[in-house]
Amino acid sequence: MLFFLQDPSLFSYSLHTLFLIAPPTFISLTFLQAPYGKHHRPGWGPNLSPPLAWFLMESPTLWFTLYLFPHGSNSSNPKSIILITPFLVHYFNRTIIYPLRLFFTKTTKNPSGFPFSIAVIAFLFNLLNSFVQARWVSHYKDFDDGWCFWVVFFCGVFVFFVGMMINVLSDKELLRLKSEGKGYLIPKGGLFEVVSCPNYFGEIVEWFGWALMTWSWAGLGFFLYTFANLGPRARANHQWYLEKFGEDYPKKRKAVIPYLY
Repeated sequence: MLFFLQDPSLFSYSLHTLFLIAPPTFISLTFLQAPYGKHHRPGWGPNLSPPLAWFLMESPTLWFTLYLFPHGSNSSNPKSIILITPFLVHYFNRTIIYPLRLFFTKTTKNPSGFPFSIAVIAFLFNLLNSFVQARWVSHYKDFDDGWCFWVVFFCGVFVFFVGMMINVLSDKELLRLKSEGKGYLIPKGGLFEVVSCPNYFGEIVEWFGWALMTWSWAGLGFFLYTFANLGPRARANHQWYLEKFGEDYPKKRKAVIPYLY
């Protein structure tokens, strides 16, 4: 592994960065939404096809994690391998499965495209986060905690996969509506009855489960950043639905957290 990636101070700086970027992310996205999907607008440079953009910007979570992991002092510890597996499962879906489903979703409308500039920002964040999570699990975490590891792991992994199920099923429903070729429609059924963005809710729940199972500042930092990123976007999507569908849109729905937010 490149020698500077083994420097403990680099890990410390990266971990602090993960926490420091969360508040400005939340504040900025409260007032200015990233211009993709419903909020796509010109002025952000050239566009990529959405499937290609998702594949490229999420890819560090797989290849960089798999590059870093074998060089950690815990890399041969079965607990370490078990712990990193949910992270890789999520990002295999997000990097490979989801872009393929986007690609094969038939629609009569041309996709709006995904700004290359936004994909680059997401790519850089995924480099940072993959480094923090992979190095924590493979090198810095203390696994000599006996049964305590298994208690927090099983609690966290249960929460994680409940969140992932919500996320995947919600994405599936949104893609199904998109394939009808009628433009944007009001999603219905499941958690769509109580929130506008259950796909975001599911992802927030996932990374809360990750913070729990890793029992670490690294996991907590990622969870907080996830909410800082997806919370404001969910509110913007909720407002977009209200403005587009008016009285037809269910007024009791919240943006992302059922009955609360």
